[in-house]
Amino acid sequence: MAPIWNSIRRNDDVPRSVPALALALALAALAGSAEASPPAEVPIFSISKSENKNQVQYAVDVDEHCVPAGGTPVRAYWRMLELGPARTEALLEREVPAYGMASQSVEERRAEGGRVRLVLRALASRPIDVETGRAPNGACQAWATMPLAGSPAHLFSVFAKIGWPASVESLLLRGWSLDGTHVVSETIRR
Repeated sequence: MAPIWNSIRRNDDVPRSVPALALALALAALAGSAEASPPAEVPIFSISKSENKNQVQYAVDVDEHCVPAGGTPVRAYWRMLELGPARTEALLEREVPAYGMASQSVEERRAEGGRVRLVLRALASRPIDVETGRAPNGACQAWATMPLAGSPAHLFSVFAKIGWPASVESLLLRGWSLDGTHVVSETIRR
């Protein structure tokens, strides 16, 4: 089979500049895609439960300047730790009321970072502010701030104690104090 370039060159109906134009367009497309970095995923917090080791991970997509990417940059998905450390799966439709988001909106975009307001369906009365920015090592980072035990704290995990039959008995919310000196915990009983 002859290469495509040979067949184009032998066709007298096609100007000889077409292969050069096609090559130039292909190279331009590759160069353009190399400049536009895809969003990076930055973990925010996770929810684990008493039933198994799997976790729901909340993450925010950011651009190369750690600015929230798009109109709905926060997403939730399963980290299937019982199947392997890198295995993930989407939330099922029936799981959205427990783990899904009621709303999210990008409240601020700065030169380096931004802020997203997030409301979880299961904790609708407690909005979460997700801040993004650059860590001292240069990597993008994110932290979630919400009231815990009466004071604002940086949420890092939620543990759901599951009862019978498949109901939530309690939630243990854990976060760092704003000054980073101690862990703040709060238990919500259902």
